[in-house]
Amino acid sequence: MAIYELANDTLVRVEATSFEVERLKERQDIQRLLRTNIGAIIEDTLVISEEYGHFVDSNRRIDLLGIDKSANLVVIELKRDDDGGHMELQAIRYAAMVANLTWEQAVSAYSDFLTQTEQDLNLDAQSSLLDFLGWDEPREDDFGKETRIVLAARNFSKEITTSVLWLNDMGLDVTCIRLNPHRLGERLLLNVEQIIPLPEALDYQIEVRHKKREERAARSSGSKDRSVLSLFVNGALFEKDFKKSDIGLHTVLALAKNNLIDEEAFQFLRHNKTCSYQLLKKHDEIEGTEDKYKKYRTHLEPEFVYKGQSFYVARNWGLPNATRFIEEIQTKFSDLSFEWCG
Repeated sequence: MAIYELANDTLVRVEATSFEVERLKERQDIQRLLRTNIGAIIEDTLVISEEYGHFVDSNRRIDLLGIDKSANLVVIELKRDDDGGHMELQAIRYAAMVANLTWEQAVSAYSDFLTQTEQDLNLDAQSSLLDFLGWDEPREDDFGKETRIVLAARNFSKEITTSVLWLNDMGLDVTCIRLNPHRLGERLLLNVEQIIPLPEALDYQIEVRHKKREERAARSSGSKDRSVLSLFVNGALFEKDFKKSDIGLHTVLALAKNNLIDEEAFQFLRHNKTCSYQLLKKHDEIEGTEDKYKKYRTHLEPEFVYKGQSFYVARNWGLPNATRFIEEIQTKFSDLSFEWCG
């Protein structure tokens, strides 16, 4: 799609150019600008190293290495050409190489980076990292649990985009950012577009990824997960040995029976989407549709009534979603507790 300047009486096309035409180099220009403005391509990330290459028996170097607010490592690879080369393969190698990076190694790399880039000489690397993460002290067990990959280039070949989509389906976290320079008179502009995953479809794609991961786990196990749960209210047994598909139902019934649902609690339950769709669905919202039989319990009558309005309760929970739901419920309602059996 073209970019236009809004003039008084017309639209002025902003002409696309290229890094080569503008004589912008990959490392000296693009990488240099992004290392201190990384928010242009990825938010909530701090660059801790440039040209990181502390690998045994390898002379490879990561263009930019960062961490995000969840303390995940972020491998950032840049290319100025029109097809991206084999950057996804490079990035996978780098991600594997830094997967076991320790907190001390990250602090050391960041300290070197601050010195090399002549940033505030009074800035302490470890204190800066702790401030960024919102930690009071180092938490080695929470650091670097996952490694994300960000690819930024003028364009991407079909081979790369196909590979990235497949890698994401397999559970990796790879983002593709298109960098398109444009010229408007004497001004050089940069159009930054995230093309994978599409921002507007991010939540959907994450849920699809989770679902496929669960399906693969189920197939590889050779049998269905037959674990059951028991639910307690203030330590007293409320419901024993029920399937995880019924976790939403028994949670709602336990809260209702013990008068634990006020308006705030109801809104929390009504809009909870841990299972990919609403926990509570109005009777008239799904009446006569197949949704009732695919996503919600198959009883003819709704299971829960609040202020005269009938609701169905979501079913078909996967193990990861059920686990997240338990964490959310026990945080919100301390009276409830769950126990896995089998």
